[in-house]
Amino acid sequence: MRVQFSTRELLDFALAWVALSLAFALFFNGGPPLVDPASFLPLLAVSFLTAGVGFLLHEMAHKLTAIHFGKLAEFRADYGMLFIAVVTALAGFLFAAPGAVYHRGRSTVRENGLIALAGPLTNVALAVPFVPLLLFDGFAGLVGIYGVRINLLLAGFNMVPFGPLDGRTVLDWNRTVFAGAFVLCVGLAVFALFGFGFPVL
Repeated sequence: MRVQFSTRELLDFALAWVALSLAFALFFNGGPPLVDPASFLPLLAVSFLTAGVGFLLHEMAHKLTAIHFGKLAEFRADYGMLFIAVVTALAGFLFAAPGAVYHRGRSTVRENGLIALAGPLTNVALAVPFVPLLLFDGFAGLVGIYGVRINLLLAGFNMVPFGPLDGRTVLDWNRTVFAGAFVLCVGLAVFALFGFGFPVL
């Protein structure tokens, strides 16, 4: 399997990673860091390592699975939605739809379903290496709790069968697979949402 990235795609990945990480950090901070900007930098670093990585590997999973099925696949950032993500985070809430992987080539419903499913399952898997960090205090512990929670929330959110979200495509392919993935991802997301809270830097 040969994986290639165009210059435009690498730029879009980089800009989306930066903008989304900034948006999550602002959201975690409750808005702009007006009182103590220096305290915002560790939060921004945590966001890059958790929200940013979670987004990046989610989209990479879509791309690699599409390529596996013989498709041409590239990520395209949605600059308008990235701007909205940062603006809403400044206002104290967050709405993020940073872009998507677009693929072309003949596809079966099954292939489209598996390409969609790869993203949320990657986020579930990505939460696992953050778990040992929960045993630590300080910066490592923060990365652990944010890494687990954000990835599980991303998995659950994307499995909602609505509009362009991954859950809709999986449901169109196979109701049984969708039901299993939905229960897993949304169940873990609910645990992440209510099982423990975000720490304060």
